[in-house]
Amino acid sequence: MLKDKIKAAFNEPACPTNRAKAAKERAKGCAKPLTPGAAAGGCAFDGAKISLQPITDAAHLVHGPLACEGNSWDNRGSGSSGPDIWRRSFTTDLTELDIVTGQGEKKLYKAIREISQRFKPAAVFVYSTCVTALIGDDIDAVCKHASSKYGLPVIPVHSPGFAGSKNLGNKLAGNALLDHVIGTHEPDDVGPTDVVILGEFNLSGEFWMVKPLLDRLGIRVRTCVPGDARYLDVAAAHTANVTMVVCSTALIGLARRMEERWGIPYFEGSFYGITDTSESLRRLAAMLVERGAPADLIERTEALIAAEEARAWARLEPFRDRLAGKRVLLNTGGVKSWSIVAALMELGMEFVGTSVKKSTVEDKMRVQILMREEAHAFEGMAPRDLYAQLKSGGADIMLSGGRTQFIALKARVPWLDINQERIHPYAGYDGTVELVRQIAISLGNPVWDEVRTPAPWDNEGRLTDRHVSHFTMDDDSDAADPTFAARHRRKFANSRVDNTDPEYLAHHRKKFAGRDADDIGDD
Repeated sequence: MLKDKIKAAFNEPACPTNRAKAAKERAKGCAKPLTPGAAAGGCAFDGAKISLQPITDAAHLVHGPLACEGNSWDNRGSGSSGPDIWRRSFTTDLTELDIVTGQGEKKLYKAIREISQRFKPAAVFVYSTCVTALIGDDIDAVCKHASSKYGLPVIPVHSPGFAGSKNLGNKLAGNALLDHVIGTHEPDDVGPTDVVILGEFNLSGEFWMVKPLLDRLGIRVRTCVPGDARYLDVAAAHTANVTMVVCSTALIGLARRMEERWGIPYFEGSFYGITDTSESLRRLAAMLVERGAPADLIERTEALIAAEEARAWARLEPFRDRLAGKRVLLNTGGVKSWSIVAALMELGMEFVGTSVKKSTVEDKMRVQILMREEAHAFEGMAPRDLYAQLKSGGADIMLSGGRTQFIALKARVPWLDINQERIHPYAGYDGTVELVRQIAISLGNPVWDEVRTPAPWDNEGRLTDRHVSHFTMDDDSDAADPTFAARHRRKFANSRVDNTDPEYLAHHRKKFAGRDADDIGDD
């Protein structure tokens, strides 16, 4: 059964990469052999947890050894505006004895019972792991029985780590939502401007920088999956009128099947960069009007875009002189990298290269048009090549994820995290301004001048003459500084010690003896 689900996930007809293949190649699916030694990147279990755990009012129970939960718990900085049960670590903590004696299913049932009675979550997601999938625990049967017994949704998620990559886990999580969640709740407040956002993780709370724009237009986000989502809202996603897919590599299959099952049209958009944020708002408004929303929505959207773009460019103007001509190396994996490229190029920055590994065919074409040279777009770059380019001065700053930060730091080049571990939100108009501000801060940080200064010791560890003379000169300059006494008078002016106390003055004369500055307090 798992094998069939994996095959179906890989043969996604809405995937542009699949559409570009011949029929024979498409039939083989997208499975790729793993690269020996390539342990980084996450497994299917990791991908499923990433895609579902930000559903904030649900409990997420890992059926397996304790270490599996620790592996993927909260490894992204998704934000919640309310419930916090999703941040707890629930696991059945299987041991070798449980596996040998066949206690896995009993422990799973008891864990669901305790969670439902103690925490009363809106739902419980149960994740299989490599261990429980190999020993054959029937989590479907346990979840169904527990759901009936305790009166709450208990959703099995079949995503053992050995099934494949993190991206496959994203797709399997989408399958679980479609099979067990979406369409199970009928809300009583359905409206013509309801939309669903898929593949938005609300990292560092950045969707909260976009949602106010939609609220001002009267566009209601029925649910944003998975960032800051509530279970019942996800269950009612089938009542929306338009689906916007932000991360197509993760949940494009879910969007396509929602269109097939409930007739909800979808499109791929981005909230990164000024131009692409505006384009996404226009697209949402136009599709909603086609589906019955008020016709003036388009006019109001254009007015909002004009006002927000003017405000954003006015805030970006002070950075233009500081950033113009700076060279950027973008190594993000490629998802929506063209949005960032377009935004920074409008400020006069130059791109020496950008990765397009996860980009769609349309994304790659946009990058080529923007950069005008195909050679600047690369599928992937080995760490040693990245280091060589940075070390040779090929770029002034690298924008990437945390995994490659030490390459830039070793090359003594400024680096900015723009992947999932980032702590600053970069979505929407305000997010673009924040991104540019963070780039300017990184480039202007004085630490780079310090770390690029030659070490003050030779190959045998002895201080160099230049360094010794530097300290000698500094010491002399302090002693000769005519403002030395004045500065220390100000320093101790508000001291609780009375600076007219003869003992106090005597102590400090002794402290600064020999430095030609023992006149503290002698007015």
